[in-house]
Amino acid sequence: MTDADLDQSYTSLCEAMAAVGETRTPLLLSMLCLSLMSRFERADEVLALIANAQSRLEEEGADGHPA
Repeated sequence: MTDADLDQSYTSLCEAMAAVGETRTPLLLSMLCLSLMSRFERADEVLALIANAQSRLEEEGADGHPA
């Protein structure tokens, strides 16, 4: 994916989140994640991505800054 493709995709996601609203955004993200996860061949590929995202967030404090 090119930088332009990534930017277009991220912008579309942001617009979709704004359209469905804050309350339904978690559902939108869950549906999107399930759809994207189903494109992988093996669970270990997805599990590595989940672990990476989780660890990056856990490194941050509650205010979003490094703990």
